[in-house]
Order: sequence, then C-alpha cells, then structure tokens
Amino acid sequence: MKIAIYPGSFDPVTLGHLNIIKRAAACFDRLIVCVMVNSSKRGMFLPEERVELLKKATARFPNVEVDFADGLLAAYAKKRKARVVVKGLRAVSDFEQEVQMAVINRKLNPSLETMFLASSEKYTYLSSTVVKEMARYGANLEEFIPREIVEDVRQRMALLQERKD
Repeated sequence: MKIAIYPGSFDPVTLGHLNIIKRAAACFDRLIVCVMVNSSKRGMFLPEERVELLKKATARFPNVEVDFADGLLAAYAKKRKARVVVKGLRAVSDFEQEVQMAVINRKLNPSLETMFLASSEKYTYLSSTVVKEMARYGANLEEFIPREIVEDVRQRMALLQERKD
C-alpha cells in the first residue's frame, strides 16, 4: 500500500490545501493529512480543532485520513510507514525552504521521499495568513476556504476580536 503524508499547520485549511489533498489522494492508496505544530506561529485554532475542521473538509475523500503530530515529520512518517511527503508549492519562494526541509527529512529518514505539487494557478496567492486577514475584516470567505468550515472561521475570528476589545 502506497501511503503519503501531507503535513501542514492548516490554520485554517484553504481551498488551495484542499486542491493539493484532492490531487495527492488520487496518487496514493492512502493520504494522511497531518496537522503539525509550527513553533514560530501562533494559531487561530488549536491543533485538535484544526484536525476536526480538516475532517469536515475532507470527508468526501475515502482514502484521506486526518491526524496530528507534534514531533518531527521524519519520525512520524517512519511510525506511520509512509514513504512519501507531499508538499504544495505556490511560488519560487516556497521552493527554497521546502527543499531544505526535504533534505533534512531525508537525512533523518533515508527512505522518505518528498513529492512537490505545483499549486493550481487559481490558488497561488492563497494562504491561511491571507484568509485570517480577510476574516478579520469580515470578507466573504466562500471562495477561499471549504464551505464546511466558513462558519467555524467566522465565529473564531469574532471571538478573537471580542477578546481584544
């Protein structure tokens, strides 16, 4: 069985992420979408909440599993018997950092390959950071994140703004 992992912070999951998930799921028997902790970012949602939002957004993909890991990706992949990491690339600027991470992961787990998928052109501008900024100003999010989670994101942003006041 060919198993791949698509790691990310997914805070929140965007339609760009979902596009990569759909395309990667078609390439593998099983795709594990893994919420990872980025210590340099403060999340809008807790990791457990991101897992639940991803489960809502990926429910239509039968070979997609959603999980959480707070350790090193290379160790997680070994534990899950995955031999491929899927990474989406939006721009050349993503490439340099992602290649560095791929080399490090391969040093830590020599059987681990990284597969890069170019973002669909209609999502090259889209990031979770952009979505959070639009949500902060009350923009319509339906063209940017899965419809299943639009209300969750709106409610969380309202709660965060309420706490600041």
